[in-house]
Amino acid sequence: MKTSSIQKLARKCRQAAPVVATLSADSKNKILTDMATLLRNSQTEIIRANAKDIKEADKKKLVPAMKDRLLLNAKRIEEMARGLEEVAGLPDPVGQVVKNYTRPNRLHVERVRIPLGVVGVIYESRPNVTVDAAGLCFKSGNAVILRGGSEALHSNKMLGALLQKALKSNNVPPHIITVVPTSDRKTLSTLLTLSKEIDVLIPRGGEGLMKFMEENSKIPVIKHDKGVCNLFVDESADQAKALAIIENAKVSRPGVCNALENLLVHEKIAPEFLPKLSNHLVPKNVELRGDRAAKKMIPHIKLATERDWSTEYLDLVLSVKVVKNLDEAILFIRKYGSNHTESILTQTEANATRFVRELDSSCVMVNASTRFNDGGQLGLGAEIGISTTKLHAYGPMGLEELTTTKFVVRGEGQIRT
Repeated sequence: MKTSSIQKLARKCRQAAPVVATLSADSKNKILTDMATLLRNSQTEIIRANAKDIKEADKKKLVPAMKDRLLLNAKRIEEMARGLEEVAGLPDPVGQVVKNYTRPNRLHVERVRIPLGVVGVIYESRPNVTVDAAGLCFKSGNAVILRGGSEALHSNKMLGALLQKALKSNNVPPHIITVVPTSDRKTLSTLLTLSKEIDVLIPRGGEGLMKFMEENSKIPVIKHDKGVCNLFVDESADQAKALAIIENAKVSRPGVCNALENLLVHEKIAPEFLPKLSNHLVPKNVELRGDRAAKKMIPHIKLATERDWSTEYLDLVLSVKVVKNLDEAILFIRKYGSNHTESILTQTEANATRFVRELDSSCVMVNASTRFNDGGQLGLGAEIGISTTKLHAYGPMGLEELTTTKFVVRGEGQIRT
């Protein structure tokens, strides 16, 4: 795709942005519902397009977890449709007054939520992101440019065409939702320079993508970086509950960013707990990699390398380390974690309090699976992703996080002296 072509697409998206920013909540909700209906009615076409991507994935020999992220079937199409309907049912943040007060000179000041403008979403593998991101950006009054990876190109183009069809049928400019119809790296390089057309970029993907964005973007970036999620089993933890939580965190969906990657176990319970862990997880096809202390207690596991501790496996692989105490667990997480999600399993409130206070990841949990770091699970209704950047949002980004605020000041003829 020529540089001039991607610039033209971005310009059209920018020109359409004021339209969506001023749409009423009722109008946006109707269009979102129409989009959901189109997805359901176009199931055959979506699956046919996705089959082309799956065929290419087989040729490239993608690992099963990555193929799972790529797959669209009837169940997942229904989930996307339901997701749009759920977003339609959420309160509209645009125009919400988050603060108001009157100054001594009788100036009345309000802080009002407004859209960010044009949001660029750069992502890999998962075509459902196309629909999720488009729906959230649209409901929050933003125009959006969606650039997916090469592995999902056919799926993304089909989904984008359906979303635009719903916009057209409601007499709304289709370029409010723009799917870049190529995965050429030169196109991405061009997008990163279009600061007049795009207000903010949200990348979702691996280390390579994040590094490329950091080094090349001329536009503010809210990173949705890798999820090296850590869980510490304290000496006072309920071991039966711990096994169930660890299984959920690792096995339920290993290919997502809130899946568990590093397990830390207090040395006082490790001799008893680690054999139980092995017996629980190995039949579920989980490969365990441990430090020397863990390997002494579970001889059949692989010895972990230094690189393992900072790796987001996105697969049925779990690194295990025995630690002396809470202090060592916290130091480990600070060194190897990615500021995504951490959890402590403990019945000692003082340890829970320290863990929460001393770690500043986007979500810190007590006696719960890392898989709960999710916009829907945390009450946001839906999310565009999980930000690991403290500015301008941190953690799951829902509708409110896709807005900013402006000041509205009402006076009676006051002048500044």
